[in-house]
Amino acid sequence: MRKIYHLSTCNTCKRVIEELGGLPGFVFQNVREKNIEPATLDTLAKKAGSYEALFNRRAVKYKQLGLNTRKLTEKDYRKYILSEYTFLKRPVIIIDREVFVGNSKEEITRAKKYLSQ
Repeated sequence: MRKIYHLSTCNTCKRVIEELGGLPGFVFQNVREKNIEPATLDTLAKKAGSYEALFNRRAVKYKQLGLNTRKLTEKDYRKYILSEYTFLKRPVIIIDREVFVGNSKEEITRAKKYLSQ
């Protein structure tokens, strides 16, 4: 499977997609229009190591809801990601059996290397 969970209005997501060559042949899912499915999130959390790894602490609602002052559990991370698209760290790129989460330089470099194989 080749899929990317992104936000179509996000300049960072656009930059990453461009940096990865436009990702031809990928299925694009705009999480604002259709949030990630629970079963898919569960699978991604296993591959990424945790729900926390998929959680976006930069979301405005993170502070608005006071989540930054609470100790969140894996169950909490899952609940918030499923309830609000902004809590999914973006982009999430699935390339075959590999998962790349977020826009860090290291993660994009890993994705580029994987795509070039």
